[in-house]
Amino acid sequence: MQPWDYSIRPARPEDLDAARAVMLDTVYRDFGTGYVPRWHGDVIDPAAAYLTPARHTLLVAVEPADEDVVATAALDALGPAHPPNPREVAERFPSGTTAQLRRVYVRPEHRRRGLARRLVAELLAFAEADGGYRSVYLHTDPSVPGAEGFWRSLGKVVRDEREDAGGGQGIIHFEIPMGR
Repeated sequence: MQPWDYSIRPARPEDLDAARAVMLDTVYRDFGTGYVPRWHGDVIDPAAAYLTPARHTLLVAVEPADEDVVATAALDALGPAHPPNPREVAERFPSGTTAQLRRVYVRPEHRRRGLARRLVAELLAFAEADGGYRSVYLHTDPSVPGAEGFWRSLGKVVRDEREDAGGGQGIIHFEIPMGR
């Protein structure tokens, strides 16, 4: 199946259970952390996090044959908080003017088909159309297979916590250029 065979659209209320399943499966399988309320509250209530606020969005990729949600990607206007993120990262990407990419997750059997790249392109177009965002930020866990290389292909590293004394959280912080 080619990436253009999938439908990408803003999530509808009827998509939320399936989108939540993609997200929870990812945090359990790929991150190994499972659900952590302080990190994953948006996963439990994606409608409040992404559908209700006007400047936020949740996208889903849907397989055409059976309309299954196989990938998610979200954007909100909340910059990274300090703590747990480094102070200079939080100051560089303030809430309100920062579009933070979140929950770019693809089910394993649908990976390597360009879905994440298409989803991110749609999120960037959403951020540009908003007109109020000045930067696009995300962080990733480099232990997730393929994550670091994917994000390095799209943006620039602004902080790699693995280089900090003690390794910080081991997270890599990225800025993605707008207007790609």
